[in-house]
Amino acid sequence: MADERADPEQTIQFAQSPKYTLGVEIEFQTLDRATWDLAPLAPVLLENAPSLLRPRLSPEFIQSILEIQTGICFSLVDVENDLMQTISLAEELATDNNCMLFSASLHPFALYREQLLTTNDRYARIMEELQIVGRRFISQGFHVHVGLPNGDTAIRVCNRIQAYLPVLLSLSTSSPYSQGEDTGLMSYRTKLFEALPLAGVFSHIPSWKEFIGMIQELQRVGVINSVRDLWWDARPNAEFGTLEVRVCDLPTRFSDILGITAMIQALVATLAGDKASFPPLNPYVVQANKWQAARHGLRGTYVDPTGMLAAERITYHEAAQTLMKLIEPMTVRLGSEKYIRYIDRILAHGTGADFLRRRYYETGDLQAVVQSLQREFWQ
Repeated sequence: MADERADPEQTIQFAQSPKYTLGVEIEFQTLDRATWDLAPLAPVLLENAPSLLRPRLSPEFIQSILEIQTGICFSLVDVENDLMQTISLAEELATDNNCMLFSASLHPFALYREQLLTTNDRYARIMEELQIVGRRFISQGFHVHVGLPNGDTAIRVCNRIQAYLPVLLSLSTSSPYSQGEDTGLMSYRTKLFEALPLAGVFSHIPSWKEFIGMIQELQRVGVINSVRDLWWDARPNAEFGTLEVRVCDLPTRFSDILGITAMIQALVATLAGDKASFPPLNPYVVQANKWQAARHGLRGTYVDPTGMLAAERITYHEAAQTLMKLIEPMTVRLGSEKYIRYIDRILAHGTGADFLRRRYYETGDLQAVVQSLQREFWQ
């Protein structure tokens, strides 16, 4: 078996990928049909999945998480059709095995102590190192891959997109409750994730060559085994030839997933086409912006470190509207105008976190909240 820490000059080659193709990964929770609590049924679903569905499913580090993946998609229409088919089949599979799929980044009342870990060598190694930090991390993610032509373009876009990642987070928040308690945040998942090593906000990288050198040094000294151990909010994915955007909570509605995917694709494509040189972003502004998005969502305050969206402090609601105008030409070019309009619905009615809180204020019952939210997915 090859050493994971082999020379990255030999092991990390940026795969050729058609421009702006898409891949989407959604980590669904598996719920008990009687209690609406998390249930460790992902291994059962994986074992019983029909052959057509099995290649699109993947285990995660907790047995109550089932990841659904698209194939390579050339448009938002492809993403929509791929996900509708795969999720519908997965829902039928879940029903046949007496459970349900649930879309949110944190289950509102599940207890981390009751979760079962997936047994595989990588997850075992990670959990042995993380201890309670890892055991508390029972959250679900939503990752979007956008195809790029080469590593240097991926690095350039990765540097630039960090200014706008908090806007994407503000549109996707879905984790205000944890273990039966209102955390006071719109995205508590964000803060759980930042407790992991090498997670979240990342530093400016001058070039693909220097990125390779950094990976080589981190492997040499044993800080990481592979690039997969860099849990950044966005990262180049050499294997797929993509930029992988990982900052978002998992939206609670299918239309929100499509709208945010359309925004990510158009934003990546817009930044890739802009060859202008930009200095490194102020990391403290980036961190402050991310906190505002996680704490307050669309009502938070955004400071644009590039000056392209606003010269002054604005709300995330305003930042999202301005970003939509910035990427509109690319949205038209990509044929995703229909899907970007789903962002208007989020701005008008709020995110999954807003829905969760409204429903809890109405019922005072988190079980009823989960029931209502599960029914909202296809709305």
